[in-house]
Amino acid sequence: MSLLFEPTKGMTDKSMHYCPGCTHGIIHRLVGEVLVELGVLGKTIGVAPVGCAVLAYDYFNCDMHEAAHGRAPAVATGIKRMLPDNVVFTYQGDGDLASIGAAEIIHAAHRGENFTTIFVNNAIYGMTGGQMAPTTLIGQKATTSPYGRDKATTGMPLKVSEMLATIDGAAFVERVTVHNVAGIRKTKKAIKKAFQVQLDGKGFGIVEILSTCPTGWGQTPVESLSWLENNMIPYYPLGNFRTPEEAK
Repeated sequence: MSLLFEPTKGMTDKSMHYCPGCTHGIIHRLVGEVLVELGVLGKTIGVAPVGCAVLAYDYFNCDMHEAAHGRAPAVATGIKRMLPDNVVFTYQGDGDLASIGAAEIIHAAHRGENFTTIFVNNAIYGMTGGQMAPTTLIGQKATTSPYGRDKATTGMPLKVSEMLATIDGAAFVERVTVHNVAGIRKTKKAIKKAFQVQLDGKGFGIVEILSTCPTGWGQTPVESLSWLENNMIPYYPLGNFRTPEEAK
């Protein structure tokens, strides 16, 4: 009898708290699988700040550290500098990383800190009630933009990957998606590349992952997958924006 499915040792067997249709669970599994495949699970330290993934310490089967809202890059910097032989990653949402933590991620990249960031972009504040985030699209409705985001008053959505790719200290920047099987496979490859960049001592790496938030968007899980494809990807194009070779 062939084995069709096996839980990754990179994750615990605890039930997750995420809303139905949320793709955080997929991303968690991909990170867990990569850590196992690279043989670094036992020496990995993850940092999760405030956000939907605030309870990530219950799910990743490695050491985890909690950080204040937006401050995961600062905490990761301290951990990596004190324990340079360990693998360190941050797991952050767009409200956390692109808003209150924008300065943290920019300066971590600028310094070329040798850790990996998993950046989950679902274009909204999920945990705190569906407010407009820096990544919310023009016309997209949120609890703080009930008529849709307006460019004249709030500006354009922030493109984090494109911004960080202009920084010399950033060694690896890629944007991927988990709204379909092909995207999930590419996302795993990008995550593995980002961790390998860290293992090779080449500096800061970030993987931006376009993700759904059915609850925050007011959609069904199936509707949210289509909405991501038809609305987010055209504004946030997928692809690699910076490689270690370009960072030299």
